Amino acid sequence: MHKFLARRLAALPANSSHFLYSRSHYGHSPTNLPNFAHEWQILARITASMGVAHGMLTKRSRNTIYNTRNTLPLMRSPSLRRLAAALLAFAAIAPLTHAAIKVAYSDWPGYTVLEVAKQKDWFKQAGIDVDLVWFDYLPSIDAFSANKVDAVTIVATDALVTGASGGKSKIIALLDFSEGSDMIVGKPGIESIKDLKGKKVGVEVTLVEHLLLLEALKANGMTQADVQLVNTATNETPQTLASGSVAAVGAWYPISGQALKQVAGSKKLFTSADAKGLIYDVLAVNPTSYATHKEEWQKFVSIYYKCVAYLQDPATREDAVKIMAAKVGANAADYGQNIPGTHFLNLVEAKAAFKKGTGLDSIYGSMTLGNKFNLDNNVYKDSQKPEAYLAPSIVEGLK
Repeated sequence: MHKFLARRLAALPANSSHFLYSRSHYGHSPTNLPNFAHEWQILARITASMGVAHGMLTKRSRNTIYNTRNTLPLMRSPSLRRLAAALLAFAAIAPLTHAAIKVAYSDWPGYTVLEVAKQKDWFKQAGIDVDLVWFDYLPSIDAFSANKVDAVTIVATDALVTGASGGKSKIIALLDFSEGSDMIVGKPGIESIKDLKGKKVGVEVTLVEHLLLLEALKANGMTQADVQLVNTATNETPQTLASGSVAAVGAWYPISGQALKQVAGSKKLFTSADAKGLIYDVLAVNPTSYATHKEEWQKFVSIYYKCVAYLQDPATREDAVKIMAAKVGANAADYGQNIPGTHFLNLVEAKAAFKKGTGLDSIYGSMTLGNKFNLDNNVYKDSQKPEAYLAPSIVEGLK
């Protein structure tokens, strides 16, 4: 009721016939209303300062109303004072919530686990209004860059790319790292990464599988110069491998699994389990939203790790998998078998990964490597500093 009333107070003029009709429902006859015009406008300004005119009552709003000493004495009408008192009563019991924060998420287990919170109504229970918006991965990044959402679930290296082109963000939570779901798959007869020397490899150039390939080559004493890259859209890698035109492809789940199924005799040559921490997934938030709604983001991050705990608890794992699989239209049993390819970070692990370091066990080390990869491949020209993006304070403060 307070949202409805405040919107009318702030938006409608005192001499509006619609306004008079609406007010008559609160026990006033139309003939008495003109006497309240000035006071009504005062109350409209008060409710607007409270945030009610935008459908929200915040802790700051409650403080604001008590500081209007120069305004409240002007409200001489008993009826209007009763109305003001009613508004204050609503403010006292209203949940601490702002307008919805919008979060773009997509089809990756570390992102889809948020569906658990949505289905369990955990955001509402925590007193925050969250709008989870489902996208394909690249459109989710586009939506974030266009300020259509407040946050996006994204690969850390991609957050650097987005930031370099103007879509700056604050990474406030570490979600997971790939532990086998990303892989280099060889065609029949290719037994190891070393067998790829002088041969063609299909990857989507400058994306994470390209980075994974370079790490695989490095681990085997090779460089990119030892193979021929064939720029291949990730969703087309199974067909490309089946055609025999390349010796191997790079792909992520579920496409990597499709390649293995479609090409008899193909095998995994190198996976993200061999380079843990190379591919981190994170929650990247618009800096303005982060600064303005830090309390809400703290609750959101806490709930994310609650989702992870729900998935990792043997007693509730089956239910979590069922919810996640239903969201992406997958068979729950198959989906559950592939979840181990994503290492979900619990709160303790996220805190550890947020510590500064040069190795892949630190998000700082991983993003530094990603930045070098982006520079070497001309993804962007200006070096991006991980420190400018990483904001660990929320995770560090959770218990």
